[in-house]
Parts: sequence; structure tokens; C-alpha cells
Amino acid sequence: MASLYIVRHGNTFEADELPRRVGRRTDLPLTATGRAQAIALGKAFASIRFARALCGALLRTRQTADLILAHQPQALPLETADVLTEIDHGPDENCTDSAIIARIGPEALAAWDEALVGPPDWLVDEPQRLAGWHALAQAALTAPGPLLLVTSNGAARFALKAFGQKTDKTSKLRTGAYGTLSAGPDTHYHVDTWDQRP
Repeated sequence: MASLYIVRHGNTFEADELPRRVGRRTDLPLTATGRAQAIALGKAFASIRFARALCGALLRTRQTADLILAHQPQALPLETADVLTEIDHGPDENCTDSAIIARIGPEALAAWDEALVGPPDWLVDEPQRLAGWHALAQAALTAPGPLLLVTSNGAARFALKAFGQKTDKTSKLRTGAYGTLSAGPDTHYHVDTWDQRP
């Protein structure tokens, strides 16, 4: 059965640091907690034989993927896929939610968080992202095992939209969390689990 393991990178902010919306132009490394989250994922996935491993171009996703792959019994090359790189928050890049709300209003930010409607001046490129997820899903249909896809939250949430899937909770993936989608006999993908931490 074709399946996708979609992982959000580990923490990039310290516990006492005010979180900000960081996208493709803010290349933060993992914190110590983020590295521990990635190692926990690696241990949880140690018995899974991934056919391919792909990540976004950002350091936080590459570090997370490397730490997961370190627990695989055989070396697996890490590929880069642009669809897995985070969105661009435009003028709100690296800003707190309160600063973003002051600029665009609470309704616009809620429309992004709840329905993936990009706020003014954000570079989301929904058609390209949906097409990218469909291409990854198609590749998984002929792969000899699951695909490991390490990404960021804004990019990951488009996987659900691409396949018309909803979860019983938020579409958000927390840092260090993952979701799995698998294809049934009709090759239609459905959510097995979402926002799961080891």
C-alpha cells in the first residue's frame, strides 16, 4: 500500500522565546529540543523501511530528516523537493502573530489558519503546491515502501487539501509531529493519523 509519512521539523524557538511566523526566507536551525524531537521520530520510525526521503530546502527540515534517517538500517539519500519548503510570509516574515494581526486584521490570519486562504502579500502559490503533493502521491504508488517527507507546517497542510481530506482536529502539525496518508485500492489517499508525536 502506498503511503506518505509527512513530518514537521522540530522546534526552532527556545521555550522562553516568543514564536514568530518563519517561512522560506528565515533559515533557523533546530534547538536542542528540536533535535530531541527529531531523534524521537527517528526511533519511532526505525522499523519502517522508507523507499525515499525528501525534505524542503531549509536547514530545519534537513536537520530533522538527517536525524530521522540516522536510525534507518540502511543509508538513504536525502532528496530536496520545493513543494516541501515553507511558504513565504511576505512582509509578515519572522513576525509575531500580534504584529501580523495589527497589519492585516484577525479575520485574514484566521482565514489562513482555518482555510489556507493566503493573506495579502503572502506568497503561497496554491496551484503549484497542490500539484506538487499530487506528484509525490503518484510517485508513492510505484515505490517499494513509504515516502518520508519532512517539511514545515504551512507546506504540510496543503497535503490534506490536495486529497480532499480533513482531520477530527486542526490541520496544523505541531513541531516534531507527523501525519500519515495511505492510498486505498482506488489509489485515493486518506488520512491514517495526523499531528501525532512519538
